[in-house]
Amino acid sequence: MIYDTLIYAVKDDVVTVTMNRPDVMNGLNTQMRGELLHAFKRAPNEGRVLVLTGTGRAFCSGQDLGDAKSVSDIDLEGTLRDEYEPMLRAIFDCPIPTIAAVNGAAAGAGANLALACDVVIATESAIFLQAFARIGLIPDAGGTYWLPRQIGSARAMGAALFAEPVSAKQAADWGMIWEYEPDISFADKIAERSLQLAKGPTEGYRLTKMALRGGLDRTLDQQLEAEAHLQGKAGKTYDFKEGVMAFLDKRPAKYQGR
Repeated sequence: MIYDTLIYAVKDDVVTVTMNRPDVMNGLNTQMRGELLHAFKRAPNEGRVLVLTGTGRAFCSGQDLGDAKSVSDIDLEGTLRDEYEPMLRAIFDCPIPTIAAVNGAAAGAGANLALACDVVIATESAIFLQAFARIGLIPDAGGTYWLPRQIGSARAMGAALFAEPVSAKQAADWGMIWEYEPDISFADKIAERSLQLAKGPTEGYRLTKMALRGGLDRTLDQQLEAEAHLQGKAGKTYDFKEGVMAFLDKRPAKYQGR
């Protein structure tokens, strides 16, 4: 598939999906959402890690408000159900590790698209903004799900109601993101982190994601049972055997991934 709003590249088992509408700060329109959905589903067949980023000075400014002819033409509920939900599910359920490389402003649905990824790494100058209250809306694109789980109810409520920018440092301190990196070395950090995951035990990563996410909704007994079941699966993989042998042989492991 040829993409008009994205740049899709594969190198060293790393799939990089770059939102490419810099003139509107990579705002999400219908076409981009469809292309992102396709790219997210395609990536696991072509690589072992997925990196999502943007061109220009923004990661993603959220919904492209210029995508509709008038406010009365905007069907928010229908758009969320038909376009956002499949896109978000595709990256949240992606079986390979996903990294949001937040290269600049991440606002509205753009911020929450980043939070749908497994790991968020931001450039130091990036900001995260739940901008919805500024136009009379509630956080969407999964924001009401991810924010309370990642930063707690008090901070999630403040971020939503006040709609004030959260710096990359503050986001890291709050636990919203994994880490931030000085702008000058951001590209190198993303390359380092993505290659680290691409060389790792892909099936083990997939099972880890299942265990951690399911744990939010299970009792302790249920989670211990799930851990045992998933660990049993991990223990039958080539990567587990290779990891143990590499440890005993005091050499780097060479994981197959799939």
